[in-house]
Amino acid sequence: MAEKLTFSIDTGDGEPKDVVIKLRPDLAPNHVERIAELAGEGFYDGVVFHRVIAGFMAQGGDPTGTGMSGSDKPDLKQEFNDAPHKEGTCSMARTMDPNSANSQFFICLDDAGFLDRQYTVWGEVESGMDVVHAIPKGEPPANPGKIVKATVT
Repeated sequence: MAEKLTFSIDTGDGEPKDVVIKLRPDLAPNHVERIAELAGEGFYDGVVFHRVIAGFMAQGGDPTGTGMSGSDKPDLKQEFNDAPHKEGTCSMARTMDPNSANSQFFICLDDAGFLDRQYTVWGEVESGMDVVHAIPKGEPPANPGKIVKATVT
């Protein structure tokens, strides 16, 4: 897993608009492995950000775009850690069951300390936070932003 250092999201249609996320296997090795596996399979390509709340977070990773689905892989056991949920933090979405994270994730648009130690932080935006802030807002957005291509390198 050491060779996989960043998760890059191209959100551009025709013009690259990249978000580069530093992966943190030191915090959540199984979640980082899942993100890398799904990106390598092309799972995230074409998936929309289905829930984007101004001043809070942008959530994606559901192939149906509804927020009610995930990959066909088993859910992950939580790897809660001490990393704070602040602007640029990448964390896994889940149901009320702490061990239900699968493929959906969110990127914090602002500080969200009330989520600390309740969701698994697996990365931090290194560049492209302006792109994240520009993702259309809504639950769901009328014209949702999408992941054109996701890669892990």
